[in-house]
Amino acid sequence: MMSESTSAGPPRDPADRGRTSIADGVVEKIAGMAAREVVGVHAMGSGLSRTFGAVRDRVPGGAKASVTRGVKAEVGEVQTAIDLEIVVDYGVAIRDVARAVRENVVAAVERMTGLEVVEVNIAVIDVKLPDEEDEEPEPGTTRIQ
Repeated sequence: MMSESTSAGPPRDPADRGRTSIADGVVEKIAGMAAREVVGVHAMGSGLSRTFGAVRDRVPGGAKASVTRGVKAEVGEVQTAIDLEIVVDYGVAIRDVARAVRENVVAAVERMTGLEVVEVNIAVIDVKLPDEEDEEPEPGTTRIQ
């Protein structure tokens, strides 16, 4: 005859057995891709980091263009904060682009990670003029409006 169970409580759901941690770099990649999808965002990161990235990308065996360029995330257990450096296209309404970037980044990060995005700080560090040459091509992504 079996004796009654001596467990301390009700059986636990298998999904609750263990922890999931998400690295800063994961959130940075998601945020970088989401920001680049917005129409009006020409590039990410400072001119210097883009220049070094362009040189690194052309070296045989070098790493591919980094989607995390211009993105910094701080990830806690349930929340994250994100800082972005963007270059906008000349003629766009910067306030509208920043709003669209925030909305896209928050939606993508929260959907994919389950983390609450408490803030998305955006530094517009340059404007791409129509007659300026590109320092490097940005990674190909589909842009949304």
